[in-house]
Amino acid sequence: MKAIRRFTVRPVLPDPLRPLSDLARNLRWSWHSETRELFQSIDPAGWQASGEDPVRLLGSVSAARLAELAEDPRFLRQLETAADGLADYLHGRRWYQSQEHEGGELPRALAYFSPEFGVTAALPQYSGGLGILAGDHLKAASDLGVPLIGVGLLYRHGYFRQSLSRDGWQQEHYPVLDPNELPVSLLREDDGTPCRISLALPGGRALHAHVWIARVGRVPLLMLDSDVEENGPGERDVTDRLYGGGSEHRLLQEMLLGIGGVRAVRAYCRRTGHPEPEVFHTNEGHAGFLGLERIRELGEQGLDFDAALESVRASTVFTTHTPVPAGIDRFDRELVAHHFGDDGELAGVDVARVLQLGMETYPGGEPNLFNMAVMGMRLAQRANGVSTLHGSVSREMFSGLWPGFDPDEVPITSVTNGVHAPTWVAPEVVRLGARQIGARRTEDALSVGGSSRWDAVADIPDAEVWELRRALRANLVDEVRSRLRASWLQRGAVDAELGWIDGVLDPDVLTIGFARRVPSYKRLTLMLRDRDRLMELLLHPERPIQIVVAGKAHPADDGGKRLVQELVRFADDPRVRHRIVFLPDYGMRMAQKLYPGCDVWLNNPLRPLEACGTSGMKAALNGCLNLSVLDGWWDEWFEPDFGWAIPTADGLATDEDRRDDLEANALYDLIEQRVVPRFYEKGREQLPDRWIEMVRQTLTTLGPKLLAGRMVREYVERLYAPAARAHRALNPDAARDLARWKARVRAAWAGVAVDHVEAVAATAVNGTAELGSTLSLRVRVGLGDLAPDDVEVQAVAGRVDSEDRITGAQGFPLKPAAGPDLEGRWTYEGPLALDRTGPYGYTVRVLPAHRLLASGAETGLVVLPTEATGEGAGVLMR
Repeated sequence: MKAIRRFTVRPVLPDPLRPLSDLARNLRWSWHSETRELFQSIDPAGWQASGEDPVRLLGSVSAARLAELAEDPRFLRQLETAADGLADYLHGRRWYQSQEHEGGELPRALAYFSPEFGVTAALPQYSGGLGILAGDHLKAASDLGVPLIGVGLLYRHGYFRQSLSRDGWQQEHYPVLDPNELPVSLLREDDGTPCRISLALPGGRALHAHVWIARVGRVPLLMLDSDVEENGPGERDVTDRLYGGGSEHRLLQEMLLGIGGVRAVRAYCRRTGHPEPEVFHTNEGHAGFLGLERIRELGEQGLDFDAALESVRASTVFTTHTPVPAGIDRFDRELVAHHFGDDGELAGVDVARVLQLGMETYPGGEPNLFNMAVMGMRLAQRANGVSTLHGSVSREMFSGLWPGFDPDEVPITSVTNGVHAPTWVAPEVVRLGARQIGARRTEDALSVGGSSRWDAVADIPDAEVWELRRALRANLVDEVRSRLRASWLQRGAVDAELGWIDGVLDPDVLTIGFARRVPSYKRLTLMLRDRDRLMELLLHPERPIQIVVAGKAHPADDGGKRLVQELVRFADDPRVRHRIVFLPDYGMRMAQKLYPGCDVWLNNPLRPLEACGTSGMKAALNGCLNLSVLDGWWDEWFEPDFGWAIPTADGLATDEDRRDDLEANALYDLIEQRVVPRFYEKGREQLPDRWIEMVRQTLTTLGPKLLAGRMVREYVERLYAPAARAHRALNPDAARDLARWKARVRAAWAGVAVDHVEAVAATAVNGTAELGSTLSLRVRVGLGDLAPDDVEVQAVAGRVDSEDRITGAQGFPLKPAAGPDLEGRWTYEGPLALDRTGPYGYTVRVLPAHRLLASGAETGLVVLPTEATGEGAGVLMR
């Protein structure tokens, strides 16, 4: 029989155990080992049965056991220590507060918006890397004391759970999540009623949502939930599934996230006294509508649209995570228009202005589509990619928004992702570090960083390193066998035919891991290109390898599902099934066993389509070596001392089969000739000392770089603090002035021209000049209705290629020397130092200039000389 109604009965904790409730409802337990051990000690079997979820655990503990614990002096001492530790963590002074004390102009508060957050498996609101990164961002911000508010949605079915059919086809299951059984609480008004956030919909309808709060250490995570009684059936389902539904469904999700999210932040600050955010960070385009809501707010305070836009841009940071246009949400223009304006949301805001922000008005763009990433770029004065290479790819991909500028000058920087080490480093690794340098220094090394703490790894004896690596591998073998048995039982097998699983994997065999989402560009099945060769590697009589694979295809991606099935069918082959396995339902709990237990982490995407690839970072922090295409973070930090780079055939993009064959063969060669010998060759004391040295180099060299704490500090120093300063400088009058100045410059820009350029090199002979000499430039420009204060005239110089394109360009401002003449032209002059040898060239240009612009390219306006302008096409140096 099925229940006609479901509700939750909460346990009543005896008074001495009341602190358990606070510990369970602050998600710091998910990365704080002492708190996890405390909950485990309550009921070890129940802890495992609950999925290591303290809220579920406490709901299942008997009253007799609680009464026993309430009388247990040892447990109560441990509880007091844990509660005091949490209080100190929540209220103590941390890195951010020390920076403020030293005079850093930091934001009083920030809001961080993301469509998904992977904080813990107990709060399954994530699908993959974007959500895990967002969760790590919150946790690192908490560790550093950054006053950040997270904003997302609460999906009643989360993302799907994955299983396999008998023939290996992916099947999706959507669990029902009851918020009352999750580590969250409702935001309430003074009278106890839930705070309600409402959005206007066409036809007089409304979309209502409640706000649930998850405590991520010091950081509140606000999650909007549309499954409330005031909504009609369609509106209740808006937050049903992560990345589910059609275009209108997704649009409503993103309106609720962006517009509703800002309103939720206002309600939270009003109810709790939390400082209002000065900076808003949009993690991908899904939350881009937050900028429109802030424009509406400022409109109510008396700013017109253009002035409000400038104010919003100054205080917004936008992060793009996709290197492929197909990964960006785009909506039909008419669908967006239907949901805004007087019959929808943001009444009083001109719909045409809204549409203009997301239109693909650049060459190759679709004029009838509304692009969420494009809107995100236009609403943010600061934007970044998530690795150095991805920053370059993003500048190229979005260069159409800044016509006239080379991609290198597009104002998109990069902050390379990091991972939250206390979440991802295995407890066994932490304990080894604590024995070496002490528990407190180990905790600081994992959360704050600092190379000196990581250097201590060099002093750990080889035998201890190798013993740890084998123990982690053995843990993974046990985990794989358990999960594989459960998967086969789900696929319809019976215990009597599963005896072979007890021989799956070997704790003494080189173990390679591959786990991630399964879009085609990540190439799950590249390892299968030459199956005979792969089988030889798997079944080598003396030096075999074993491979653990996991990953989910999007429910609507049949191509990805076929890749999963292809891999599963190969792994089902009785000849190799003890050496290669596919584990369904990849998620955080599996990952926390998988990363530490692998010796090598494999990553073979199509370059440069991997934005960052943080799974390899998590593996590396556990002493796992990376074997990867030079893409994402690996392109940035790879060294042969601690891993291997898979050669790529980048020039064969149009011949996919040949490219994949070449890259697969390169992968097999690396494994066979480099990786396998390094693992199995024994040195002194019969240990693989060269492999152990690579493990050490991975930890000491990469360790401090890979931390989410490093990443968040970079965001604070390079993006959040400048955004806060820009926000404070742009008071209402300044915003109006800036908007009027931009309008005047755009209107007059057609009258700006470079009329003449002449150059003299002090030691020029036959078109060449000596290194160290100086080129004197004299440029005549027409400014039309503008004045010299409105522009900057620059010389741009650098090496030139065979087609006279300047590479590695640097800009040098020229100064007005005379003008205006009778024709209204101004003369600018300045020196250009010739500091590089070889083919060298220069040009000049005119850019708008204002103290409140973040970069010269911000307006997208530039004037360059025509070919007939003057003498100086370039100078050849020797």
